[in-house]
Amino acid sequence: MSRIAIMGSGAWGTAIAISLARRGGHQVALWSFDADVAEAMRTRRENTTFLPGFNLPNAIQVTEHAAEALQDAEIVVSVTPSQFIRPSFEAFVPHLNSGQLLVSATKGIEDRTCLRMSEVIEQVLGRHGLVLRCGVLSGPSFAQEVAAGAPTAITVASADPSLAARVQRDFSSNSLRIYTNDDIVGVELGGSIKNVIAIAAGIVTGLNLGYNSNAALITRGIAEMTRLAIACGGRRETLSGLSGLGDLVLTCTGSLSRNRTVGQELGKGRGLEEILAGLGGQVAEGVRTTSAALGLARRHGVEMPIAEQMEAILMHGKSPQRAIEELMVRPGRDE
Repeated sequence: MSRIAIMGSGAWGTAIAISLARRGGHQVALWSFDADVAEAMRTRRENTTFLPGFNLPNAIQVTEHAAEALQDAEIVVSVTPSQFIRPSFEAFVPHLNSGQLLVSATKGIEDRTCLRMSEVIEQVLGRHGLVLRCGVLSGPSFAQEVAAGAPTAITVASADPSLAARVQRDFSSNSLRIYTNDDIVGVELGGSIKNVIAIAAGIVTGLNLGYNSNAALITRGIAEMTRLAIACGGRRETLSGLSGLGDLVLTCTGSLSRNRTVGQELGKGRGLEEILAGLGGQVAEGVRTTSAALGLARRHGVEMPIAEQMEAILMHGKSPQRAIEELMVRPGRDE
């Protein structure tokens, strides 16, 4: 039995907690930053704010106190939105210890620094003289389907084989299959940048451009993701796997994708602020990741034309139709 702390009560964090509790054999704590959300979950045994319709098993201890969630935790799973990772871990540090295993399950890149989430966490911990063994959990996984027990396969990546094996053993169930990988860079960047491409795929759908356009977008999107991952030290084959192509296809085609939904509504002519306000407090990570991914690409001299057009739409109000037209008239090149 493992004591596992899920730090973040959004849809994905809640789904992980439900999956672990349903599997059995663990003590699971689910931490929420919002005390009202935590109280509602304790009272109703349901996360009506971020993952309605799914019962929270009694094995899940819900708390708004980080110290309570982290006390005696053997595995700490970080699932807070990317923009809150740094301040969250500054608050978590007093309650962490070097014997714990850390698993980052947030898909994003930090705005100012262009750091991956595991790098942000390691930087915060390092400033306090703390080192934790770290892994990354990613792959094609809509929270609603994981909570419902639909068969799902994802990846845990770590430079520490024993950590990857521990997470694989403790998290796997008859509905969740965990593969191991040692390419943290490729897994994190694949899981992050696919959200940017998913916004573009949503725009294609919102503009009613058809299946040909969407297939072309996804194919060229994986090329962009792969170029950047390799430049940053990742491996090409990782981007052909679950946290690359698998996650990209899911997020670009599935109706449950928040990033695709944002793009679709942009394609229909709605404004970004209005669209984001309609997400009910949930986060479309691709909106924030776009500029950070491009910052990383510029550091490494990597061309990312789809991401560039998405930044022009999201940050500068460019017409989605015009952005797609400019992608189509770029100079010809070999595939």
